[in-house]
Amino acid sequence: MDFVNQSQTRVPDIWLFHEYGIPALVYYSIVFPIGLFVNITALWVFSCTTKKRTTITVYMMNVAMLDLLFLLFVPFRIMYYAKQSWPFGDIFCRIMGALTVFYPSVTLWLLAFISADRYMAIVQPKHIKELKNISKAMAACFGIWIMTIVTTTPLLFVYEDPDKEFNFTTCFKMFDLIHFKRNSILNFARLIFFFLIPLLIMIGCYCIIIYSLVSGRTSRLKPKAKRKSIQIIVTLVVQVLVCFVPFHVCFVLLMTQEGLEHYILWGQVSTFMMNLSTCLDLILYYIVSKQFQARVISVIWYRNYLRSVRRKSMRTGSIRSLSNINSEMMG
Repeated sequence: MDFVNQSQTRVPDIWLFHEYGIPALVYYSIVFPIGLFVNITALWVFSCTTKKRTTITVYMMNVAMLDLLFLLFVPFRIMYYAKQSWPFGDIFCRIMGALTVFYPSVTLWLLAFISADRYMAIVQPKHIKELKNISKAMAACFGIWIMTIVTTTPLLFVYEDPDKEFNFTTCFKMFDLIHFKRNSILNFARLIFFFLIPLLIMIGCYCIIIYSLVSGRTSRLKPKAKRKSIQIIVTLVVQVLVCFVPFHVCFVLLMTQEGLEHYILWGQVSTFMMNLSTCLDLILYYIVSKQFQARVISVIWYRNYLRSVRRKSMRTGSIRSLSNINSEMMG
């Protein structure tokens, strides 16, 4: 009887899979190359071209590494939607499901660290030396990675797997969480520690920073630094509200409500929005790092330069080699 009831609740999953398969395929095909380019560039800039590393540099490197780790699994999602079946087996499907929970957990804590970093820089400038203590920042990041891995690993060993009920090979791990009632305590503990606490830290830091800026307590702060801090705050707020809040609200509903079919579409959309964070980090990188700005601008300028050279060459009839163009730019 339970098998029949579970099978009936899973039928809408397969029906919706065909409905949103093509949009999902297009969506991931766009997110993957953009996110890959943005985060590889960011990781290279923060790790190789930044001479003076600070705490925020460490946080940015961790954000880029986390995004790249998540993006490495996106091609499997693309193939899943293209083939309309999951050919990679049960274990890898479980890894994908665990990663879906792992990614926002670490990201939110990294964004909380960045918020605390801005709080120290603006409200507590007397502790400015702490912003250069990269060893503490690295220890904090390492601790969050380890704690998230430990609390996410149990998802790999859940015995009840509704995906096995169908001859049609599926991998709906976001929705299978509703069947993991035996781990509800762990899931809610994870929700509190990896969502509510970092969210409250961010809200607290933002409120104090905004109050300090409005009340004029940061009069010693340069206008450019104030503007940059406000831009970072707005970027983080938008990113959290758009990418992570809908996902966690859906997670709570899936864990507490019985009518799974009512949240299937919301679950997919919120998962898509969470994946968008890998691209939206571009805005954060651009605001935080002058080196990243210079690198992006140089790429755009270089392409525009090549176009202008080609136009001139076509007009004058002269042919110039790429090596000459490069040497001219370096000169």
